[in-house]
Amino acid sequence: MKARVESFIARHYLLESGRLVLVALSGGADSVALLLVLHELGYPLEALHCNFHLRGKESDRDCQFAEDLCRQMGVPLKVKHFQTAEYARHHEQSIEMAARELRYEWFVERLHETGAQAVAVGHHVDDQAETLLLNLLRGTGIRGLAAMHPRQGHVVRPLLCTSHADILAYLRDKGQPYVTDSTNLVPDTRRNFIRLHIMPLLSQMQPNAPHALARTASLVQEALPYYQRGVEELMNQAGFAADSLQLESFRRAGSPSLLLHEWLAPYGFNPATTADIARHTECQTGTTWTSATHRVVADRGRLLLRPIHQEVSAPCMRMQTVDAIGHTGPEVAYFDADLITLPLHTRLAQTGDWFVPFGMKGRKLLSDFLTDCKADPVTKAAQYVVCHGEDIIWVVGRRSDNRYRVTASTRRILRIEQIESTD
Repeated sequence: MKARVESFIARHYLLESGRLVLVALSGGADSVALLLVLHELGYPLEALHCNFHLRGKESDRDCQFAEDLCRQMGVPLKVKHFQTAEYARHHEQSIEMAARELRYEWFVERLHETGAQAVAVGHHVDDQAETLLLNLLRGTGIRGLAAMHPRQGHVVRPLLCTSHADILAYLRDKGQPYVTDSTNLVPDTRRNFIRLHIMPLLSQMQPNAPHALARTASLVQEALPYYQRGVEELMNQAGFAADSLQLESFRRAGSPSLLLHEWLAPYGFNPATTADIARHTECQTGTTWTSATHRVVADRGRLLLRPIHQEVSAPCMRMQTVDAIGHTGPEVAYFDADLITLPLHTRLAQTGDWFVPFGMKGRKLLSDFLTDCKADPVTKAAQYVVCHGEDIIWVVGRRSDNRYRVTASTRRILRIEQIESTD
């Protein structure tokens, strides 16, 4: 196995000799084999063990095993304790997702602290086959069929060339014990169900089923650069931009669902949502779809892709009384100071807001005014106004209110300027 892993590392340029490698060490067979084989290959190592405190005494047993193993091998070990269940509740995540997030956040921290070249994890051929099947069931498209890459960022997978059976044989030959996570033996997650029930059935039909599925993933990975170039060309023809889509061009293009998936999948949109968007490309302006981090909004023949901000920062204002109107621009507004009682307050626009736009006599709904300004729904939702009591006196960056304008009889002028925050 050592020679096979060494060849795989060289073929995919995973690691450089002489530079520190961090090894994710759970204590299970895969991570123990990974630590041993990288140690045999002469890489300087630091092992990382996560205690998620989810399995009581078994979690502590695994931690003790990792400490004993690293002491025997002379490999430095760092242990991190997590309150995983509490974290999952606070972030409204599954335990599995919370543990993964905590784990990789810590790995990134250690990379920065140590200057290590990579974090090595113990995924192997069987894991690759399971991942491909999971992604196939999720409908994740071509990229999902590529499953796990040998290198993804700073994470490397040197054991993707070997099976779990080969790993067990390697440990047996070494006389090296390992621990078993009892939760992996219960089909209570999709991955465990596939591992415990689906893969054995597939292996009855095709003895080398995991290798065949992993081979498919490898071929898809090789094809991805060519696929990407073709998709980019089609997306350009179909009216896609980084943050918007022209629907008329899109409707004339072929493979609309594929192109939408390629556009939105990197921003967390699942296949069901993407399919719903594809079915409703003639929807009403303002129709919105969301992922955890982004939203897609329909706006007059376009789809707009925008990040979701937890809060929109209020603009910083500078107010002063001046003798005359000076510099003008969208960031500055002037008012008759004698018509205004301080303090003023700034807030986001609300449904039903109205004002009297400068140069007009009648009032106008703010939403209609913003529509006339060609503001899209996302921009409308982030629009701030300055208020004098209940009256809007300035739609920030756009128009002041005619009722508070400077006239020939004005004695004192209030100048309000939007400035950059110093935070």
